[in-house]
Amino acid sequence: MRITMPIVDLPLDQRNIIITRSKEGILDIKKIFTSKGANIYDLPAISIGDPDNLQPLDEALNQINAFHWMIFSSSNGIKFVDKRLRYFHSSIKECSKQTKIAVVGEKTAKTLDDFGIKADFIPPEFVAESLIDNFPVSGYGLRIFVPRVQTGGRDLIADEFRKAGSRVFEVAAYETRCPNSIPEETIEVISNRKVDAIIFSSGKTVSNSAFLLEKSLGKEWLKYFDQIKLLTIGPQTTKICNKIFGRVDRQAQKYTFEALLDIAINIFS
Repeated sequence: MRITMPIVDLPLDQRNIIITRSKEGILDIKKIFTSKGANIYDLPAISIGDPDNLQPLDEALNQINAFHWMIFSSSNGIKFVDKRLRYFHSSIKECSKQTKIAVVGEKTAKTLDDFGIKADFIPPEFVAESLIDNFPVSGYGLRIFVPRVQTGGRDLIADEFRKAGSRVFEVAAYETRCPNSIPEETIEVISNRKVDAIIFSSGKTVSNSAFLLEKSLGKEWLKYFDQIKLLTIGPQTTKICNKIFGRVDRQAQKYTFEALLDIAINIFS
């Protein structure tokens, strides 16, 4: 009897890829790359926690049922707003019964799904501009809650809704900070010039990675990256990457990690 062995699809077999994200976020993404054969090295470039001052968030949450819409541009916004609401014996799910929710991004929508909530509006493209251009109602007269990162985020959503006549409550729900160091095994694989690609998922992961790399490798840290493919998740990340590294090898067409996986496979297959 002839035994047919299954075909194993490993287009990234033995490719060494660095993922820059939060420590928790890397764990979520690592498996989709390792399933295609890649060796993943962690470079946690952000740590996520409460904002420096919780009072503005608490003031907004105290009147959350008076808002017409909540607009989330990140999964972290959802998680930290829900965390704070639970401190006050409520939840996003409870509030969603009275206040509509819009999200930017596929992952943000999935996070909302994980909380048992269906978004009332998801734009056709996963960027702030698409949400603004396709919002289902006029912004005039709306009360809108926009929880966001404390520093480094874009003001576009809040600014455009204000121009349209909305009363916007834009407050810090969380902050992303730079960790203290890079794991030793990641520094080692970079120093030995054995990295094939590095993946950036936000402008902050680019700038924080650069700071940590210089701290670990010295002023000439960029020389270790001359042969490494630089892959970015979207235009804002690409802009920062071009500024710091002087180039980007490929940008994902869709702003997801699955799209980043696709371009990595395309490059190395």
